[in-house]
Amino acid sequence: MIGLLQRVTRARVEVAGETLGAIGLGLLVLVAVQPEDTPVRAERLLERLLGYRVFPDDNGRMNRSLRDIGGGLLLVPQFTLAADTRKGTRAGFTTAAAPAQGERLFDHLVASACRAHPTVATGRFGADMQVSLVNDGPVTFWLEA
Repeated sequence: MIGLLQRVTRARVEVAGETLGAIGLGLLVLVAVQPEDTPVRAERLLERLLGYRVFPDDNGRMNRSLRDIGGGLLLVPQFTLAADTRKGTRAGFTTAAAPAQGERLFDHLVASACRAHPTVATGRFGADMQVSLVNDGPVTFWLEA
């Protein structure tokens, strides 16, 4: 699984003008599922997301995690992160999981996140979403599990 995490002061996701999820200070994570991914990998990605130290401590160093600050977690499915872009001018998507597998593992990630963290919001798998955010820093990391 791939998680593109962005430290944000606020973020939200909308579908057809309706806000599905919104957070204040926290992490917006775009999530892609690959064919070889499993529930175990989803759990590993979640642990990394909740524990990754991207928030500043009292000295301004990135030493605090999402758990430490009690911030929000906005998970948004985005299969295009798994695209093969090594050649040509059009992405290939054979490196992304099939939609049924992708949705199943994204839903597993969300359910696990809701059990593990108090503030979780999501986008909608397969929907045309509009995502807005204020990237704080900017701080953006690509995580794989």
